[in-house]
Amino acid sequence: MSAADLILVGGGLANTLIALRLVDAQPELNVLLLEQDVRIGGNHTWSFHGTDLSAIQRQWLAPVTQYSWDRYEVRFPNRRRSLEGSYHSITSERLHEEALRRLGDRVRTATAVREVQPDHVVLADGTRLAAQAVIDGRGPRSSPHLDVRFQKFVGQVVALDAPHALAGPVIMDATVAQDDGYRFFYTLPLDAQTLLIEDTRYSDSAGITQQQYAAEIERYAGEQGWRIGRIVREESGVLPITLGGDIGAYWDSGPRIARSGLQAALFHPATGYSLPCAVRLADELAQLRDWSAASVYARTRAESERLWNATAFYRILNRMLFLAAAAPERRHVLERFYGLNAGLIARFYAGSNTLPDKLRILLGKPPVKLTRAYAAVFDYKHGR
Repeated sequence: MSAADLILVGGGLANTLIALRLVDAQPELNVLLLEQDVRIGGNHTWSFHGTDLSAIQRQWLAPVTQYSWDRYEVRFPNRRRSLEGSYHSITSERLHEEALRRLGDRVRTATAVREVQPDHVVLADGTRLAAQAVIDGRGPRSSPHLDVRFQKFVGQVVALDAPHALAGPVIMDATVAQDDGYRFFYTLPLDAQTLLIEDTRYSDSAGITQQQYAAEIERYAGEQGWRIGRIVREESGVLPITLGGDIGAYWDSGPRIARSGLQAALFHPATGYSLPCAVRLADELAQLRDWSAASVYARTRAESERLWNATAFYRILNRMLFLAAAAPERRHVLERFYGLNAGLIARFYAGSNTLPDKLRILLGKPPVKLTRAYAAVFDYKHGR
C-alpha cells in the first residue's frame, strides 16, 4: 500500500510550491513533502518581476509573497536608471509558515532520505515509503552534459541605526570593484531601517569565502552611509548559469526519477531566477491526472526540455559574457544592456524576448572584441 500518491523529496522552493498548488487544485491527492532540515525553504530569499508571471499565477502565489515594490533601480559607473514595474520577494520564513499552515501533516521536517527511486524512498533510519511517484527536488546536480558557470552570493539582513531612504530595490549596483568576475551589490529595503544586502558575483568558480563577503557587505553599507546596528540573519547560495549542453543527455544520464527546481534545470539561464519556473511546473502538475511514476517523470522532463529549447538565446548571451569578455570587461556588457528599452528588459527577465528584441540586444558595437564575440557565439562547442 502506498504511503502517498506523490512524495516530494526536498522542501525547497520548487517542491513546496508544488505541494501548495496541489493541495488547492487536487485536495484529494495524498501528497507528502520530506525535508531533512527542521525548516522548509532553508534560509533564502527568492524574487521575481511581476511580468514574469500571469495574473492568475501571482494570485495563487500571493499568500507566500512577503514584499512588493513598484519600481527598481540599477547602477553602473556611467549609467543609473530607475525602472517602473512591480518586483516581489518571498522569504523562506514565510514559505515555511505557509507550508505548515496549509499542508499540516503532509510535511515532515527533520527527515533525512537515504535513497530515492521513481516509486519509493528509503529514509535514513531504513523506513521505506512507497508512492505512485516521487519528485526529487534536492538542488542542482553537477553533470558533464551541462556547461555551467556560477552566480554566487552572500547576503545579510541588517537592521540599521537610522532609516536608509531607499524607495525600492537596487537589484544591481555594479559601481563596486569588479572582483572574481562580474560583481554587483543587490539591496532590498524590507522596512524603513531593515535591508537585505547581497554581494553577488558572476564567476567562473563556485567558491565562497563567507568571512570575506561579510566584510565586503559591511564596507558597502558604510559607503552608502548606512550604519549596521545588528545582523538579523545571513544567507548564501551558488546558482548555475548555463553556457550550453545537452539537456536530453542530462536527463538520460540519471535514473528515470521525476525532478523539480534546479535539479531539473528549471531556472533562467542568464539570471539564475528559478521562482517563475517553479510556478510554471506547479501549474503543469496541477493539471495532471495520471500520477504514475512514468507520467510524472515525463511531465517534469518535458517542462525542463521545453524551457531549455525556449531559452537558447540566453545561453548565447552567457557565452558572450563569460567567454568573449575578460572579467573586468563584463560590467560593460550589462551597462549597455540596461540602456535598452524598458519593455525589452522586462521580457528578458521573463525569458520571452521577441526576435526584434534579440536583434536589438546583439546589434551595434559590442563592448567586447568582435573576434571573441564571434567565437563565443558561432565557434562554441560544449566540452571542447
